[in-house]
Amino acid sequence: MSEETVSPKIQLNPENFTNRELSALEFNRRVLALAEEADVPLLERVKFLAIVASNLDEFFMVRVPSYHEKIKRGISTTRPDGYTPIQLLAEIHRQVHDILQRQRGAVQQTLLELEQHNIFIRRVEELPSHLREAVRAYFYEEIFPVLTPLAADHARPFPFISNLSLNLGVYVISEEHDRDGHYDPDDTDFVRIKVPEDMARLVSLDTVGNKYSTCYDCQDSFVWIEDLIADNLDLLFPGMKVLEVHPFRVVRDADIDYEHEIDAEELDDISEIIQAGLRGRKFGSVTRLSVPESISQRMLDRLIYELEVEKDRDVYVVGGALGSSALFQLYDLDRPALKYPAFVPRLADNLDLSEPGVLFDAIRERDILMHHPYESFLPVEEFFRLAARDPQVVAIKATLYRVGKNSPIVRALMEARDNDKQVAVLVELKARFDEENNLEWARSLEERGVHVTYGVEKLPVKTHAKIAMVVRKEGDGLRRYIHLGTGNYNASTARLYTDLGLLTDDKEIAEDATRLFNRLTGFAPRTTYKRLLVAPEYLHPTLVALVENEMRAAQAGKPARLIFKMNQLEEDVLIEKMYEASNAGVQIDLIIRGLCCLRPGIPGVSENIRVRSIIGRFLEHTRIYYFQNAPENQRLYAGSADLMRRNLYNRVETVFPILDPRLQRRVMRILATDLRSNHTTWALKPDGTYARIERGEDEPLIDSQMAYMQDSAGLDLMP
Repeated sequence: MSEETVSPKIQLNPENFTNRELSALEFNRRVLALAEEADVPLLERVKFLAIVASNLDEFFMVRVPSYHEKIKRGISTTRPDGYTPIQLLAEIHRQVHDILQRQRGAVQQTLLELEQHNIFIRRVEELPSHLREAVRAYFYEEIFPVLTPLAADHARPFPFISNLSLNLGVYVISEEHDRDGHYDPDDTDFVRIKVPEDMARLVSLDTVGNKYSTCYDCQDSFVWIEDLIADNLDLLFPGMKVLEVHPFRVVRDADIDYEHEIDAEELDDISEIIQAGLRGRKFGSVTRLSVPESISQRMLDRLIYELEVEKDRDVYVVGGALGSSALFQLYDLDRPALKYPAFVPRLADNLDLSEPGVLFDAIRERDILMHHPYESFLPVEEFFRLAARDPQVVAIKATLYRVGKNSPIVRALMEARDNDKQVAVLVELKARFDEENNLEWARSLEERGVHVTYGVEKLPVKTHAKIAMVVRKEGDGLRRYIHLGTGNYNASTARLYTDLGLLTDDKEIAEDATRLFNRLTGFAPRTTYKRLLVAPEYLHPTLVALVENEMRAAQAGKPARLIFKMNQLEEDVLIEKMYEASNAGVQIDLIIRGLCCLRPGIPGVSENIRVRSIIGRFLEHTRIYYFQNAPENQRLYAGSADLMRRNLYNRVETVFPILDPRLQRRVMRILATDLRSNHTTWALKPDGTYARIERGEDEPLIDSQMAYMQDSAGLDLMP
């Protein structure tokens, strides 16, 4: 391929580049739309409401803090979207407020509909007297001993409010100072009560009734624990009168700055860095204070002052219970009629795993492509399990990013070491919010004798690649079997996330895998690869060159097309290149689940670019890159990387070619199915907002995820 480069003719600016944070909020609006969809089963709607709440929590823990820090440091530089940090935080506040208002309306509507199916969240004060007495007994026996009211006065400082904690702010007055409701405000005292984090937010009335009373109609009925506590405060404050009580919830900066931590002289081990970061996470500055609509001005002013937040920037006044991510608890109810029908994935390529050892035979016969969750994750687990037990296997190497709590893959790696095989694993401790889990696994692996590394020598980046290699004695030599994926080695998420996985013994891919692991575990900064596109060194320039090649084909009068499927798009250079390619006549289709900073359909900029987003039962996680005029062995790729600056410049990523023509056709069918989807699919408009794709009157309904459940390759058509 020619090394000629073409200078971008279009500069990014606020007219053609959307702020990434605002685009992320647009994504949450699309998730929220599913919670408002009448055709979505009720408990699935509850789940989507909880997902929106959880996403916003993470948004304020990870994304918002960086702008707070820029303001503190007086940094006003902007990205191409043109927002200064102050302007952006103001816009975030406005948009999040709108999302929360809409979400609360959806919560209220959904709870009303759940009542028609005998699922209730009740108010304590509305319970019949016998059940209210039972709830009080439950409080006294099982909650009261755990609570610690903390007073804040001239002798006692305002207590620390931890991240994501739910609290009750209480004003009390001694009975002697209360004169029939008339009192001096100076005689009142403030107390904070933290709602116990290890107790369920929704207290089962069925459980309470069975233990402390009799209740025949309490199944699937609940009360909020904060409501229960508030209704029994007299037991906490004998001799005092409770004047007012209001819940409040805090979100803090929880993003660990590993590059900063690495500079700390007292920390010279990556596990110590992680532990220090985890300890510090709960003490970050407050980025969001949520309070109910009923809160008094006095209480609100006190919280704003003590928590050092800005009212118009950091405070969110909402209706209903705070922290609606707790609604996940309702989703766990055993009510299958209110959920999506059960789906059992099939085995890819008609694999037969009933006979031990057949998987390696199958891989030698052909490359095996798995489309999760429509096709089972079991072959991946079997790949590790078989490698651990096969006496001909001599070595296993793997990267682990998010593996989950009870990982059969990690246990297989430990079993392999018990069987005297060489096992080398790179465990990425810096996987955000999975650090503690990964640290525990890393220590367990080390205790079993596994060679565990935590990162690349002199390369302060995360290892996000999904790759494993098994080395096996066969005949008079060694054969390497490789697994490459777009998703994590996590059996739980493999049932919920859409991903591709490839099992192959292709010699050149195997050689690249060997080089990559040597790069990850040793000293090999000048490593090169034949087939794999590896970040941060090679992925970005190769993608740019492939886009430019497509551009030249269009300029030469050939049909030219790019089809990219990913989670997120934000990287400047590739967006500029796609704009330039669009102007050259390249047809560009982007299937992007989450944020997208590119704007399609702008005359003279992106007329030939279309962007769609599919939000459905499963979380779209696959990354696929198609270049129509590339050489056959570079035409179609899948891998671990989105087109984000962090993925392309600050992570080790692997993007792998789909070389088998049979599998190429399968992947192209997947892309074609996504491009035809007209159910729970949105189109990005030139102004950066999204519109639901509505099917025409005579157009058949195409639900891409439903199509994959029927045939994991999708519809029998090509893009």
